[in-house]
Parts: sequence; structure tokens; C-alpha cells
Amino acid sequence: MKILAFGTYDARVHPRIGVLLEGLRAHGDQVVEVNAPLGVDTASRVAMLRRPWKLPRLGLRLARLWLALGLRGRRVYRRERPDAVVVGYLGHFDVRLARLLFPRAAIVLDHLIFASDTAHDRGETGSWKLRLLDRLDRGALRAAGVIVVDTAEHAAMLPPDLAGRGVVVWVGAPGAWFAAGATSDDRSGPAVAAEHEGPLRVVFFGLFTPLQGTPVIGRALASLADEPRVRVTMVGTGQDLAETRRLAATNPHVTWREWVDPAELPALVARHDVCLGIFGTGAKARRVVPNKAFQGAAAGCAVVTSDTPPQRAVLGDAAALVPPGDADALAAVLRHLAADRADLDRLRKAARVRAEIAFTSVAVVEPLRQRLALTTAHLRTVR
Repeated sequence: MKILAFGTYDARVHPRIGVLLEGLRAHGDQVVEVNAPLGVDTASRVAMLRRPWKLPRLGLRLARLWLALGLRGRRVYRRERPDAVVVGYLGHFDVRLARLLFPRAAIVLDHLIFASDTAHDRGETGSWKLRLLDRLDRGALRAAGVIVVDTAEHAAMLPPDLAGRGVVVWVGAPGAWFAAGATSDDRSGPAVAAEHEGPLRVVFFGLFTPLQGTPVIGRALASLADEPRVRVTMVGTGQDLAETRRLAATNPHVTWREWVDPAELPALVARHDVCLGIFGTGAKARRVVPNKAFQGAAAGCAVVTSDTPPQRAVLGDAAALVPPGDADALAAVLRHLAADRADLDRLRKAARVRAEIAFTSVAVVEPLRQRLALTTAHLRTVR
């Protein structure tokens, strides 16, 4: 197939679209990108709801990028005649432009988040704003012929009349994470033996959103303050960072880093034994499997995350699952893994095997390729 990847997505910051394109290319599909990153992340877009006077600036920037995307997109489309146009993550607006530019194409929207659902999870309570975002979601979904979501729980949120357009494609992990994990696997000799006698190295990376439940991690870290065998690296910044740091303040075995370059993050994570997932208790936290669960497994870490239906379905026994919001259970698992290195090794190997079987770009993109084959075949018959 010929695929045109289109929009203002930023694969470096939001790797989901990169996984999709990597998987399509690995299957032998021809992928051409027409991309101009907007440079505004999810947190900033949600923050604009509280400062609506900044929206015109976003609109002006989007208009400039759309002009360039439109000119390049039409030129590439006429030359390549792609079978489908894939609109990358955070494409709520881009998908409308794609529908205008390519009216006869199969338009695929990577709908990893619902705008209204995300705003509600991050504390937005204004009813008119949530209604506006719900309309934004619905408009974007109607513009797409194929709607890519990441879990069955998110697929269930699609409007009934659009449910047939949905296809579940797991987030997966980019190849760089597997490469980092392979490097970690290749280590041998006295240094690795010494690591088994050293502290348990735990890492968390994220945006400190309510979904991630980082205050739960903070409370767990506080109860581990007397446990020198557990050393934790916390990477990132966001709305719950201050509270998480306050809760964990008594633990001297925590290192805080506000930023790690995305290109360096896989290697950093692979140097740890355990990668933490999410621990939030909200409705959204119970519908997702986070990037870090896929990426941590690919990097060769044991994954410790919350026991929710989608995470249980994706990870199975290849992760240690704890009740959402239960800081004591999280602390107990980390104490156990620090003491039982055989069980730690078992979890690390199980996560790596699960990742190699099911989380590669080649594996996760299969449902999308199957749907695209059906969709493009149908479009050819009706033209």
C-alpha cells in the first residue's frame, strides 16, 4: 500500500504515530510524510481552555502550518496517489483539513485521546468548555473513515453511528526502545553480577497528570524512605509534580529530573530494573495502557503498574499489577523485588518476551493494515 502521513504531529514527542509509520514501512508499505509539527503539546492545549485569550495565537500558528501542509499535501497526493492518508496523534483539526484536501481518499485518524475526556481528567470542570471539546471530538471522528484507538475501552466511547469505523491498535514501542533493551541484555560479567547485589533501580517518566497517579507513587516512596535497597529516578514535570515531591520528601533515595531528551530516554530507562506505569483511580486511568508500559517492557524492565482491565489484557502475567491508587501495595511490590532478585529477573524476561511478540511496530500495526485493505478495496469499487 501507499500511505500519506499528514498533519501537525510531532513523532519525537508523541511516538505513537512513529510506531504506526515504522510498522507500515516494515511491512513493505510505501510511506510518505507531509508533516509540520505544531509544537503545542496536550498539556498546553488543555491549559488554553483556562486562558481562552491565547487561542487566537494557536489559530494563527495553525493557519500558517496548514497553508504549507495544504500546498505540499496536494502536490504529494497528485504525484503518489496514496491508498490512504493517516492523520497523526492530536489531529482533531488536521483531520478536517485532510478531508477537504483529499475528499476521495481513505482518511485514517489516530485518535489516541478524546479531548473532552482528557480535559476532564486534568481538572477542567467548565461545562461549556467540555461540551465544546465533545463537539470537537465528534467533528474529528466524522471526518475520518477509519478511527484508530488504543484500547477496547476507548473504542466503546465512539458514537454508536461511528463505532464501525473504529479499529483497536495498541500503542506499542518504537524500535529505539527494543534496541536499548537489547544493549541491556547483552551486558554480562562481574558488573552485572554486582548489580544483583546492589539496589533495585526504579524509574518513572511522564507528565505527572492525574491519570498517571504520581501522588500514589509519592506516598509509596515515603513509606520506602527506610529502604536503601530501592533507588528511584523520577523524570518529568506537570500538574501533580509539586504534590508528588512533597509526599516523597522524606525519602533520600529519589533522584528528580525535569527533562530527558526523547532520544536519550530509552537508554536511561534500560539502565533500570523496574519501570513504573500508572496508578490513577479516575475513569480515564481505567481505560488506557500507557506508553511507558510498552516502552518499559521493550527496554527490558520489569513493569509495575495498576491492575485495570486494559492493562491486564495487554500485559497479562508479564507485569506486576497493583490496585489503582494503592500506595501500600506499590511499596510492597518494590520491597519484594528488591529482596527477591530471581522474581525480578522472571518479570524482566517475561516483559521483554511479551514486548518482542506483541509490542513491536510490526505486530501492533497488523489490525490497521487489515482494516485499510478492506477500506481501500471498498473505495475502489465505489469510484
